[in-house]
Amino acid sequence: MNETEITPMPEELAPAQEQYITIDDFKKITAKIGKVLSAEAVADSDKLIRFELDFGEGAPRQILSAIREWYPEPEKLIGKQMLFVVNLAPRKIRGLESNGMLMAVDGLDGAPVFLVPEGPVAPGSTVR
Repeated sequence: MNETEITPMPEELAPAQEQYITIDDFKKITAKIGKVLSAEAVADSDKLIRFELDFGEGAPRQILSAIREWYPEPEKLIGKQMLFVVNLAPRKIRGLESNGMLMAVDGLDGAPVFLVPEGPVAPGSTVR
């Protein structure tokens, strides 16, 4: 395959029919880079990982993510920088409050691929 050829997306990963939003809707999203301070499996859940994250806010933020299937050893994520939406309304999941959402894309094998900065950035850097 040469550089100009595009690898087709597997049919099961193809996007559903698009629903458009306005630019004003998009501007409501606050996405920031968070540094993983801790990551652990949530007890009695085969899906959830509980993250403590540094967003440069002075105190860690807790976010839950259903990626445990692909990361059975969540402690290996400690120290990584990843992209999160940080202005979602808090949500209780399994009695724990989640204050944001991890952003990832589906890899060719269906596993999440994290969106990470190409170079060093400070925790809490805003995506624009």
